[in-house]
Amino acid sequence: MSFSWTEVQKKRLSELNSTEIQKNNAFSTEKERDEAFKKEEIRMAMIGKKRLNHLCHEKKRPALCQMETRLVKALTDNGFVQVTTPIILAKSMLAKMTIDEEHALFSQVFWLDEKKCLRPMLAPNLYYILKDLLRIWEKPVSIFEIGSCFRKESQGNHHLNEFTMLNLVEWGLPEENRQARIEQLAAIVMQAAEIDGYSLEKTSSVVYGDTIDVVQGELELGSGAFGPHFLDGNWGMFGPWVGIGFGLERLAMVKEGGQNVRSMGKSLSYLDGVRLNI
Repeated sequence: MSFSWTEVQKKRLSELNSTEIQKNNAFSTEKERDEAFKKEEIRMAMIGKKRLNHLCHEKKRPALCQMETRLVKALTDNGFVQVTTPIILAKSMLAKMTIDEEHALFSQVFWLDEKKCLRPMLAPNLYYILKDLLRIWEKPVSIFEIGSCFRKESQGNHHLNEFTMLNLVEWGLPEENRQARIEQLAAIVMQAAEIDGYSLEKTSSVVYGDTIDVVQGELELGSGAFGPHFLDGNWGMFGPWVGIGFGLERLAMVKEGGQNVRSMGKSLSYLDGVRLNI
């Protein structure tokens, strides 16, 4: 007979950023397990305190903030223009993305009232302003936004209700260059994120249809799409484009070797990947 961690012990080890291997340890007796838990809790707390001291005295900014700075520099250095759009979104904007009462994502949206919600994605706003920018600027028009999005995601180590999205789009490039360009753009972002060993995989999305995901291991870090696209006509827009969206908390978690995306996001319980009740 063997004894695994109790549910309370597993939760605490997860909070302290223990790996799945550490959380799956088994022991001969309950006494052996409880003594091992105390030692592991102390060890992980010491690692956390060391990391917080490094943040206080040297690093000064959490990994999520540093990630955003590197991404902004990489994209502007490569000709992209940063834009900022509202967090509050009209229901009609979501409808143009086909998200109505019948859509699977509708129940995951944070509604403020019958007509307004917190944006679950950046794409509606980027479509909206691109229609004007394509009239004013020469093509290709390359823009990106980094900002908060909100979705009633299933809770787990890789999901958040409030998260930070990077969406980039380039509109008006030669249609035959789309595949190569989306590979280039993924490489620019992953290099800036300081993440190696990723791959591009074709898959599908409930909003965008066929997509190209940026994946490391089994974790999706970003998702890209091509146009012309069936959504374009809803915005009165036409022409070839490429775009990719990334979740910054996931990028920061992978870069820092974290096990829990909540620890890298906006939080009152965590700072820069470290649980504060240590």
